[in-house]
Amino acid sequence: MDKINILWVDDEIDLLRPHILFLKGKGYSISEVNNGNDALSMIDEEDFDIIFLDENMPGISGIETLNEIKLKKPQIPVVMITKSEEESIMEDAIGGKISDYLIKPVNPNQILLALKKNLDLKRLVEEKTTSGYMQEFRKISVTIDECRSCSDWSNVYKKLIYWDIEIQNGGDESMEEILATQKTDANRLFSKFVDQNYIDWIGGDEDAPLMSHQLIRERILPEITDSNVVFFVLIDNLRLDQWELLKPVVSQYFKIDKEEIFYSILPTTTQYARNALFAGLLPNEIEKKYPSLWTNDGEGETSLNAHEEELLANQFKRLGKDIKTSYTKITNLNAGKRMVDNISNMMNNKFNVIVYNFVDMLSHARTEMEIIKELASDEAAYRSLTLSWFEHSPLADAIKEISALGAKLIISTDHGTVRVKNPIKVTGDKHTNANLRFKGGRSLGYDSDAVFEIKEPGKAGLPMLNVNTTYIFAKENDYMIYPNNYNQYSNMFRNSFQHGGLSMEEVLIPFTVLSPK
Repeated sequence: MDKINILWVDDEIDLLRPHILFLKGKGYSISEVNNGNDALSMIDEEDFDIIFLDENMPGISGIETLNEIKLKKPQIPVVMITKSEEESIMEDAIGGKISDYLIKPVNPNQILLALKKNLDLKRLVEEKTTSGYMQEFRKISVTIDECRSCSDWSNVYKKLIYWDIEIQNGGDESMEEILATQKTDANRLFSKFVDQNYIDWIGGDEDAPLMSHQLIRERILPEITDSNVVFFVLIDNLRLDQWELLKPVVSQYFKIDKEEIFYSILPTTTQYARNALFAGLLPNEIEKKYPSLWTNDGEGETSLNAHEEELLANQFKRLGKDIKTSYTKITNLNAGKRMVDNISNMMNNKFNVIVYNFVDMLSHARTEMEIIKELASDEAAYRSLTLSWFEHSPLADAIKEISALGAKLIISTDHGTVRVKNPIKVTGDKHTNANLRFKGGRSLGYDSDAVFEIKEPGKAGLPMLNVNTTYIFAKENDYMIYPNNYNQYSNMFRNSFQHGGLSMEEVLIPFTVLSPK
């Protein structure tokens, strides 16, 4: 490895000879100057990996020199060294984008630590992350094989998400492949677990997880009290890993009271899972009880989820809850801005629902817009894109306003999404829906070993679409393609993010209760 080239700027540089000799003995190359002007000339002539800069020098000060360095070579890390502990000097230095701050007298080991923190950090983090995951790899594999309950699977998924993000932020690329294989194994066994238990869960099995149609009754209603106003923000199609990246932003304004994972019903789509969430009923119960509020026709979100506000009102009525409620659905930027302006008026309600459709639109656009395909090429990029949107969105502004007004916040979703890779062939008649992750109908052709099939929809809480209706769900990262133009559509949708089927990413979804700071 090439020698690290250090520029040390201090008007008492001769007194630092022991430190300099110590670092040279460690293999570092050091250039020395005793004033800011010489330092600025030096960085024009040579490339330095890091600069140690004295704050208190005659002539131009350390702060002034820092500002000039950042104008000339903003990428060079600068470690400020000072005798003073005055807060104003520290603030000036931090505002000038220093990389580190040391108080005199410094010892050689402090200097060495500063070098490692600022120059070797990426390598050290990578090594630590890699060794940490390798230590956990066997434990996680054993845990996956031993999963017997819904909470077991939630815990495994959280661990996999944790390491996915850690390795993305600073791990060996080879670890990404190992983790991907472990996630594939986990999804295979998770799909088998759901396949074996789903009908029992819907039937009321005591080991069933909390599911979509139970969320408002079991988790949200208890948070609505006489002493607080509650905002329920449902970010459509939000995966747990995406939420983990949004969480630090939200945590600037809220403290987390409760966190858990609940299970989306199948199909993991807006039409089924979100309608069930707001209705507090399974889809076949909605169709039977409120036939005018349910449709099995069409593919558009507008027609299939046009009655969520009414379904919510009906759920409260059935539960005997007289709660003043608002419902706002955001599908574009201007609607989001209007929503932010109206937050203060919403404080007149006890319960406010905000459905934000951006992430869902992003996932659909992933298959249609070339620029989105480039921006969201894999899970890490998909997370990053979601975070970038959120930080600059009206939703982030709304969350700040909700905190400032002292209201409680609940953030959740209706289902997640999975990146599909493996096409499987299915056939169906002209009435079969177009979703790539699930199909429903009476004339379906498929390999029964490749899908999760439900031949008695009523037992799974699903409506009969026609006589002899069967539902099939793609598992893991499969997606369903018709034989006609098979190669064309396989290539079109491969590596796109889809939902509707059976995977940890789609089914295991976050629910978080927060209080304002």
